[in-house]
Amino acid sequence: LLFLSLLCSAGGGKLLVVPMDESHWLSLRSLLVALSQKGHQIVTVAPEVNSSVEASEYHTLKRYPVPLHREELRARVRSLGNDLFEGKPFRERIAALLEKVRLISNLYSSSCSSLLHNKDLMRYLQSSEFDAVLTDPLVPCGQILALRLSVPSVFSLRGFSCSADLHVAQCPDLPFYVPRTFTDSSDHMTFIQHVENSVLKSIDSFLCSFAYLPFQLLVSDVLHKQVTVKEVLCHGSIWLERMGFVFEYPMPVMPNVIFTEGINCRKKKPLSQ
Repeated sequence: LLFLSLLCSAGGGKLLVVPMDESHWLSLRSLLVALSQKGHQIVTVAPEVNSSVEASEYHTLKRYPVPLHREELRARVRSLGNDLFEGKPFRERIAALLEKVRLISNLYSSSCSSLLHNKDLMRYLQSSEFDAVLTDPLVPCGQILALRLSVPSVFSLRGFSCSADLHVAQCPDLPFYVPRTFTDSSDHMTFIQHVENSVLKSIDSFLCSFAYLPFQLLVSDVLHKQVTVKEVLCHGSIWLERMGFVFEYPMPVMPNVIFTEGINCRKKKPLSQ
């Protein structure tokens, strides 16, 4: 947050925002309002199918056309959310999750390709000389754009299901103490749960590579060199994690990882009599 506030201490900095839809955008909105009040110029780029991001006095909105329909994207995302909370066995949930993630990743990478190959919009962004890019790395389009524009990036996220945020930020990852996502285990695991947790950690890299394969092909095409998505995300300057140790298991993190739990909460009101 300090990095964002000090983009330019004199007249305010220029911030490019590449958000996700739905709740991800709601988490960013309060931050953008505060930055705008400090005098920073904010430009947000979003696809036409993005239903949450709207024009406002605190930011300039630039939309771009994409080859998909809003209803299709919403249906895919809702289907993914429903699968996560179904009471199916662990292996069945992982298999269903992989298939849904593959479909959604293809949709988002197609949207990102439309942005990066939009000559008029890219010409405008390159001439604007932004000081930083603020984005959610769950969809790495913002970071790819930051590399294309040669500007530093700040990530705002809730975390990765395959713990890629820990690996990319070079944070220690402790499989014997911290349960993996979707395992339903606590920090008091049985021997079988310890084994399952360790096996899942060992295949995390494969899961992320599978999920982000469309983006890996896209970034290699845009940057004209073979790079992985993790290598792309390694360029993130600051990680604003919307989590804390109230609901999460304690873990060691690097200095550029900042916990922003509670950023979604409204100002508390006094209790009624």
